[in-house]
Amino acid sequence: MSTVLFWFRNDLRLHDQLALHAACGIDTRFLIPVFCLPDLEEQSRWGFARIGPQRRAWLGGAVRALSDQLARLNCPLLVCTGPAATTLPLLARAVGAGSIVCEDIAAPEEQAQIAALRAAGLTVKTVWQSSLVDPAQLPWESKDLPASFTQYRQRLEKAGLRPPAPLAPPSTLPPWPAHRAIPAHLVAAAASLGGNDGPPDPRSSLAGGQMLDGAEAAGLARLARYLARKLPDSYKQTRNQLMGLDYSSKWSPWLATGALSARRIVAELNQYEAIHGASDGSYWLWFELLWRDYFRLLHLQYGARLYGARGLGQAPLGPHNQRGFERWRLARTGQPLVDAAMRELMATGYLSNRLRQVVASYLIYDLGGDWRAGAAWFESQLIDYDVYSNQGNWLYLAGRGTDPRGGRRFNVDKQTAEHDPDGAYRECWSQLAP
Repeated sequence: MSTVLFWFRNDLRLHDQLALHAACGIDTRFLIPVFCLPDLEEQSRWGFARIGPQRRAWLGGAVRALSDQLARLNCPLLVCTGPAATTLPLLARAVGAGSIVCEDIAAPEEQAQIAALRAAGLTVKTVWQSSLVDPAQLPWESKDLPASFTQYRQRLEKAGLRPPAPLAPPSTLPPWPAHRAIPAHLVAAAASLGGNDGPPDPRSSLAGGQMLDGAEAAGLARLARYLARKLPDSYKQTRNQLMGLDYSSKWSPWLATGALSARRIVAELNQYEAIHGASDGSYWLWFELLWRDYFRLLHLQYGARLYGARGLGQAPLGPHNQRGFERWRLARTGQPLVDAAMRELMATGYLSNRLRQVVASYLIYDLGGDWRAGAAWFESQLIDYDVYSNQGNWLYLAGRGTDPRGGRRFNVDKQTAEHDPDGAYRECWSQLAP
């Protein structure tokens, strides 16, 4: 009589769920899907909440939608309080589960959670599933990852490696162990997930269609609409715009929580190209998904080293300009484009890729801020926060990753002239409240 806990982490979906399929295929008679709420009161070392209100609301929507899906399969989601490292061992003992199955996440804190569960005597099976191509299928060992993204992309494409077809969602799941009681103190109240306090800011680039719904179904619908409107064809030309729903794919919020699988995206993008033909834009979407993979592979190779002050570089980090950082995060730098962007970030939890690069560069090079403080603010604010991509991009901008150019400093005046020549964006976000 095998009871298995399936721990949802950054994979809040049922389609293309390799880890969930593994959990159901190991002589499992009873299954309890679990999500452990993060500590919503936790502060970063820089003095603000690690999970801000916009990100909390988006995560809450994704979890509630997943809970509804699992309920329809008669295998409800158990949302637990407390850190996974202490909550899951208590739950396992209460329900007689000897093993946990979950996705593998190669970031240091997430790896430490797995180590703590194993130290508590649990058998933990982790399944890698967040990248397009399984690292085991690559023509090199993880320690031999090509030294730059361009080399990685070229070698991958030369080898002809493509993602496998995404898995269909399960039609049935093993039942809960009805004979076991769940300790009440482990169960989170429904209100703990949080939610949107009011209507979205009408200026938001996400305020259209179902964009503000974190559900798996909404992510799949956004993918379908984007392709149906043939937007991949124009993506390369529009991707650096600053405002609007359709200048970019906007898949990242669902990718971040795992409500949308990257393999599902590529499978549908391939179908699109088969019907409408490939274009620079459709290729660029693939190109950027490869960047997402590359940041994951960097974590497999370097792990905690990516989180040190020097990153992968050798140069020591200068003193942190705390006053400058506070002005930056609160949109009080006096630089109009930067302040407008930081207001949008606070109000909506989103920012265009171009502006993310501009404001990150401004903090690092113009204000002398610690890049890790900027990364922590993005972690707090972005609804599409992804531990791999966030760390990778900040390292890249700071010249402490694998970029052969050794850093990316943006001239804000030049960026303003090129991307907001008429001042429409700055005017739109000239104040926090519309």
